Amino acid sequence: MKQAVVLLSGGLDSATTLAVAHRDGFACHALSFAYGQRHRAELDAAARVAKALGAVEHKTLALDLSSIGGSALTDASIPVPEKPGTGIPVTYVPARNTVFLAVATGWAEVLGANDIFIGVNAVDYSGYPDCRPEFIAAFEKVANLGTKAGVEGRGLHIHAPLVKLSKAEIVRLGTGLGVDYGLTVSCYTADRQGQACGACDSCRLRRQGFVDAGLPDPTSYR
Repeated sequence: MKQAVVLLSGGLDSATTLAVAHRDGFACHALSFAYGQRHRAELDAAARVAKALGAVEHKTLALDLSSIGGSALTDASIPVPEKPGTGIPVTYVPARNTVFLAVATGWAEVLGANDIFIGVNAVDYSGYPDCRPEFIAAFEKVANLGTKAGVEGRGLHIHAPLVKLSKAEIVRLGTGLGVDYGLTVSCYTADRQGQACGACDSCRLRRQGFVDAGLPDPTSYR
């Protein structure tokens, strides 16, 4: 069975991505990060999702990006906005996907896996530069230039199956694959029980996705 590393945050998009990788016949090694984010509820969600969707292994690595700050998600002194803004929002975490993909690439080499899955989306998203197809394509080139697997010709492929889908399309896809979105946490400021604020950008996009998909929203709001 083909091996794959799947980045798993515990949110809606990453859960759907794990389900897609499983559907496509991969033995999925899920990878999460305790990166200094505002809450651990999403990490608890990632563990639930990994188990529910049949990951063969789930690792959570400590990687404290709060030590450099620069984001409302890693610096408590920067408030999470509750209204849509313009430009790249303060919830963007500098170089987060670059760092996460780099670690995933290393683990893939150790596993002998040629495939890495990430749930980035460039349609219904918050304007993060590291969620674009151009970034994914560029990182794949870097991974193949800078790894033993790439140099020896085995190659590494970065899969971003949701990158061109709307949030509603993602919800429909995951629902069809049996994803229980009640297990997931997407909110930037979720409480300890994983209850969502309903006001942050992530909550707004998630809620609208269920509305547009015509499906009930299982999110627990506080």
